[in-house]
Order: sequence, then structure tokens, then C-alpha cells
Amino acid sequence: MAKKSVNKYIDQTNIRKDATRQDILNTCQEAKEYGFRGVCIRPKWVKAVARELKKTGIKTVVLVDDPIGLSEHKERVRICRQAKADGADELDVVVSLPDIKMERWEKIEKDLKEICKILPVKVIIGSGYLTDEEIARVSSLVKATGAICVKTATDKDPLENRELKEKARHLKIMRKNAPGLLIKASGKIQSLKDVNQMVKAGADIIGTSQGVKIMKQAKKYV
Repeated sequence: MAKKSVNKYIDQTNIRKDATRQDILNTCQEAKEYGFRGVCIRPKWVKAVARELKKTGIKTVVLVDDPIGLSEHKERVRICRQAKADGADELDVVVSLPDIKMERWEKIEKDLKEICKILPVKVIIGSGYLTDEEIARVSSLVKATGAICVKTATDKDPLENRELKEKARHLKIMRKNAPGLLIKASGKIQSLKDVNQMVKAGADIIGTSQGVKIMKQAKKYV
């Protein structure tokens, strides 16, 4: 691992819809034990997670409007403002994939610009659903909205673990077209080998539910 310790790349993620409060608290405990960058959860858990992570330096990250960004703009803004009120540090917001496919670039930009005024935003572009040209266009657009980061996918990424080479290629397109922004890789990243592959391709942040497994693998090489 080149630039920083493995743990500092990881947003430990628990976005299971059936997750219980105890499941979420366990995820927070894992983040504190291993010193992860952040904990990514659904909006309903923001208050609990922010309380657990207070004064730890670990970010409370909330996933907004998965899997393909279908909610109306006003609802997206409402969710993001509520997340801020509940204690979120960052928003991982899914761009409207239908709007990308319909080339509604002005609509996308207007939506994201307002959201980016609320909290630091990582924009999930769903790269596995997009052509190379769409990845390039939307990455460039994200940079213009005031977001801090472009992110590949959620857990619904159509790319499987065996297709991480394709995700790595997407990361390179994203970095080229959004210079200066952070790049987050998520979706089917399950091992230290996977993390290394994503970092080598340009990832600054890794979203995964397998942070503990990855850290145990990393310790073997310390």
C-alpha cells in the first residue's frame, strides 16, 4: 500500500436494508477498532452513528437515493438536509442514472450544485451502467458542481468481483476527467488484493463492508 495505511482508505459500509441497530453499532465498533476513514450507512442510522463516532475523527457518511437516483430533486435535498441535522459529515449521493442516459446534463448539474452546498459530497455515478463516454462526461460535470469526490457505485454495481479490472479502468477515466477530486471505488471490493488494485488505479477511498477481513489480511504483511 503506497500512499497511506490501508485503514485510512476504508469507508466501512453497512447499507443492508435489514440491518438492525446492533448491526450498525457493531460496524461503528469495527471502525473505531481499526481506525477506518468513515462509516457509511443509510439515512435512518445517521443519528446513532454520529453519536457513536463523536470525537473519534471517523466520518459519518450517509448513502442517498440508491440505487440509481430516482427521487425528485426536492426529496433528495430534504434527505441531505436531514442527514446534516442528524450529524452526518459527508453525503454519498447517487446521480440520476436515467438523466445521464437521457443526457439531461443541466438538470444533473443543478441538482448536484444545490446538494453540494449542504455538506461535502461524494457523487456516485454508477460507472458499471455507463459507457466510457458517459463516465467521462459525468465525471467532468461532477467536478463543476462543487463535489469533493467521484465514486464508482453502490452495492448494486453490475460489475462482479471478477470484473474489477473493468472498475480499475473506470477509475482511470474518472481521474482523468475530474482532476483534483478524490476518487472512491466501491462495489464488490472484498480483499486486500482488491484494495491494492483499486489504489493502483487511482482510488483515494475504498467503500467496502469487508474492512475487518481486509485489515486481518493486511496484518499478515506487516
